Amino acid sequence: MSLPPLVEPAAELTVDEVRRYSRHLIIPDVGMAGQKRLKNAKVLCVGAGGLGSPALMYLAAAGVGTLGIVEFDEVDESNLQRQIIHSQADIGRSKAESARDSVLGINPYVNVILHEERLEAENVMDIFSQYDLIVDGTDNFATRYLVNDACVLLNKPYVWGSIYRFDGQASVFWSEHGPCYRCLYPEPPPPGMVPSCAEGGVLGVLCASIGSIQVTEAIKVLTGTGEPLVGRLMIYDALEMQYRQVKVRKDPNCAVCGENPTVTELIDYEAFCGVVSEEAQEAALGSTITAKQLKEWIDDGENIEIIDVREQNEYEIVSIPGAKLIPKNEFLLGTALESLPQDKKIVLHCKTGVRSAEVLAVLKSAGFSDAVHVGGGVIGWVNQIEPDKPVY
Repeated sequence: MSLPPLVEPAAELTVDEVRRYSRHLIIPDVGMAGQKRLKNAKVLCVGAGGLGSPALMYLAAAGVGTLGIVEFDEVDESNLQRQIIHSQADIGRSKAESARDSVLGINPYVNVILHEERLEAENVMDIFSQYDLIVDGTDNFATRYLVNDACVLLNKPYVWGSIYRFDGQASVFWSEHGPCYRCLYPEPPPPGMVPSCAEGGVLGVLCASIGSIQVTEAIKVLTGTGEPLVGRLMIYDALEMQYRQVKVRKDPNCAVCGENPTVTELIDYEAFCGVVSEEAQEAALGSTITAKQLKEWIDDGENIEIIDVREQNEYEIVSIPGAKLIPKNEFLLGTALESLPQDKKIVLHCKTGVRSAEVLAVLKSAGFSDAVHVGGGVIGWVNQIEPDKPVY
């Protein structure tokens, strides 16, 4: 559907700005009026990572006058495969500051505002209220629902994107004119069911494909050009090189934007999404050891069986000495249980401790009462025991 422009035009463009944006100005559907709207727009990018990188760079190049960046993390070497706004020299720096410097290097006429803090229910309303449009580049469900609910309550549109391995999705959610994210996904998936990019990986260039769609949609919403992806979900399969669309209808029973909403204020999104299930939390209580404890057990010759519940590709990057690989899904299906030794203490680990806690709950319910898992996973092992090993 066509929508009116989100923002009013700025008073004027300078001579330098006219030269810079000349290729926009000669497009009839953008023109001088559209470019002035971009100059007057205030857009917030949630995250300066895989999706935030191309989004920020192209929003800056397009001439969006004010760009906000919400980011609390630091640049890590593993980011550089896809987060093109950062460079080798930025490793260890604040991602927000690194992104700001890159944005200003692209377009010095952009006003960049940094919010170097974790986006939470306590600050999201204040931060979002300063902007016309939100671009969501987050990679966890708790923040996605937080962004959605805040935008609905503030009546603000936002452009959403998601990536995983070779697949990407994008849409525009604006409850005043169409569905919100909860209309598409009323409930988050069960904890541990959908791996993150850190667990499952992502093709680096996929970020550019989805990020550029997000910026295209942002420009359309800001200037009132074309038909934004309101009420439509764009799905991209990079392996098949196929784009397809799915219509998304506004759900009259939606908890936040429906006719009788039950979510009228922000909630505890970590609890709502169950980052770690209650069963896993209960199983891990009193059955969690550190990497140093595991190292002591190995050195002392304890009668243990170390089980790595990650995937084969992860195992090939880095592993704990002596660990046997049995992916988590084999435990969830029940096929792995019969191969476990009955005369040894089972020690589980994954990358950080989330997946191993879920598997631990399975083992506890199957009678392996003395099983434990390694808090911090293989990352904790590398940091504490073998710092020369690679991490991912």
